[in-house]
Amino acid sequence: MSFLSSLRQFFSSPKEAASTSTHAPPKQIRVLVLYYSSYGHTETIAHAIAEGARSTGAHVAIKQVPELVPEETARENHFKTDQSAPIAQPDELADYDAIIIGAPTRFGRQPAQMANFWDRTGTLWLKGALIGKIGAVFTSTATQHGGQEMTLYSLMSNLLHHGMVVTGLPYSFQGQLQLETVAGGTPYGASTIAGGDGSRTPSDIEKDGARFLGSHVALFAQK
Repeated sequence: MSFLSSLRQFFSSPKEAASTSTHAPPKQIRVLVLYYSSYGHTETIAHAIAEGARSTGAHVAIKQVPELVPEETARENHFKTDQSAPIAQPDELADYDAIIIGAPTRFGRQPAQMANFWDRTGTLWLKGALIGKIGAVFTSTATQHGGQEMTLYSLMSNLLHHGMVVTGLPYSFQGQLQLETVAGGTPYGASTIAGGDGSRTPSDIEKDGARFLGSHVALFAQK
């Protein structure tokens, strides 16, 4: 089979693949949405991504990484301290076909909480346990130019070092092309803008982009 023929087969529609395959139906895709959120903005985007992935029939789990900030410090800085999702463990990453990770920016990079979680995945790296899995990223910043792209790239580096296949938020999501309102959303991943005081909540366009990313990743994993 030629290289071009292989590409066409890989990117054929599920209907086309089903009509030519003699194998059993594919297993249900398992997607993990893994996040860290200080004030709830990233968490909202995580749930929208999960909603999009579930719309494809995928099994979706939403989990968060552990908080590293002392409880007193978290309260003083008005962090969202309730645990609304189970805490993930590094060794369970291998159980999923796709992993979508998100965290707010910290001076243009991923926060220590997310970095610490991936620092604990060395055993998976040695085994090559995540090679070939599908990955994507999302983030939240206080301002339009507060480091969204840099943060998304720093999140991606974890996935790339594990040999994962990373996809972004394509421009087929038309919300990225609108100029009528201030909104997040980049070709590198879904995003939202929280405002300097954290008072802005994710907009409909931003949540639509997150849903698009979730479905895009799940369908990619199916292929």
